[in-house]
Amino acid sequence: MGIRDHVIPEKQTTTIITLETSTTDPWMLFLYALKAPATRDKYIERLTKFLDFLGYAGTKEEKARAFAAQARADPIYAFNCVLKFFQSKREQIDRKEMAIGTVRNYVKSIKLFCDMADLQITWAKIARGLPRAKRFADDRAPTLQEIRKIVEYPDRRIKPVVCMMASTGIRVGAWDHLKYGHITPIEREGKLAAAKVLVYAGTPDSYVTFMTPEAYREVETWMKFRKQCGEKISSDSWVMRDLWDTEAAIRRNMHTTGVVTMPKKLSSVGVKRLIERALWAQGLRKDLEEGKKRHEFATCHSLRKYFKTRCELAGVKPINVENLMGHSTGISDAYYRPNESELLDDYLKAAIDSLTIDDTRRLKIEVETLRADISELEQKDKRIEELERKQRQFETAFQSLIDSGMVKPHIESESIISSKKPDR
Repeated sequence: MGIRDHVIPEKQTTTIITLETSTTDPWMLFLYALKAPATRDKYIERLTKFLDFLGYAGTKEEKARAFAAQARADPIYAFNCVLKFFQSKREQIDRKEMAIGTVRNYVKSIKLFCDMADLQITWAKIARGLPRAKRFADDRAPTLQEIRKIVEYPDRRIKPVVCMMASTGIRVGAWDHLKYGHITPIEREGKLAAAKVLVYAGTPDSYVTFMTPEAYREVETWMKFRKQCGEKISSDSWVMRDLWDTEAAIRRNMHTTGVVTMPKKLSSVGVKRLIERALWAQGLRKDLEEGKKRHEFATCHSLRKYFKTRCELAGVKPINVENLMGHSTGISDAYYRPNESELLDDYLKAAIDSLTIDDTRRLKIEVETLRADISELEQKDKRIEELERKQRQFETAFQSLIDSGMVKPHIESESIISSKKPDR
């Protein structure tokens, strides 16, 4: 007698059916495979467009389950559906209505669903007919002047966000994990030299990078402001949070923002939207011209490009730049293991000045350097004056001995006296 022939209590039967449904439902398995929230939304959006193209009706979950059921019953139908969809995308590429890279992203989304649903599709044949995409986008890094314009946007969070991303090279997704305790100031000779940042703390992808004194001070200013407003700050506090109504006590029923004592993390999606608003408000984003599919520089990833470009131009070793960005360096991952001190020394030696955004701080550093040089010259002048004073005293004493007749003047003595005069 098989398992299905057993008599099982009603409650227990329900549990078994629920378990079977959750482990074989193609939609649930598809969601299970998606980790990052931003990735999840994009994958669902692309899969839904594919299902709409095929003419399925209902909710996105119902469409996905209907397609999976029909595709399992008829693998040839499944292959033809995918082939027909991507043929339409090829036509859009030919009409310059879609970028090649976008089509490749559709492949990733649909293939993931098919793999999780155990649908047998020969993806090598599908990929064979797709145009080859470039390995990199044709956008650029923002200029220093453009970054300065972004940080002028009137939101207290924009300066710490942009300064930190530009001076560390972190991905926007790092904000989902970044807490105040993950940032540690570093002092050299009693002065703030940089700050260490633990990126993706608590995950297998965690790594260490550094930020400029300027960026650290902006973060500290932001955290102190929150503390003054009433938030309890600790090492577990999120570095970026939602805004709050500063007049909430007066207008209790009118404010729509958060409460200062109940902080909510500003996710990576929120950080991206913040920077997007700044770009549009500061006139750095405009409607695309006809035929163009992307802006001159990306919203968040451009700051990562800015970091890499500035570091390498400043002389930081390329392999160290890759380590500071959390990149894999191929086989070097197994052999090249610089410690934090070595990475920091390279970062301090070349990158600090290049990654400093505010001209005021840059000029302040130059002024302090000039003051140190002037002070050193003044000390040298004082030592020269002291030597000259002692020389005059010696000459006076020697002349007194000559006048008293205790010492007879000789040409050799006079030559010795004159030879001891220091050159100024």
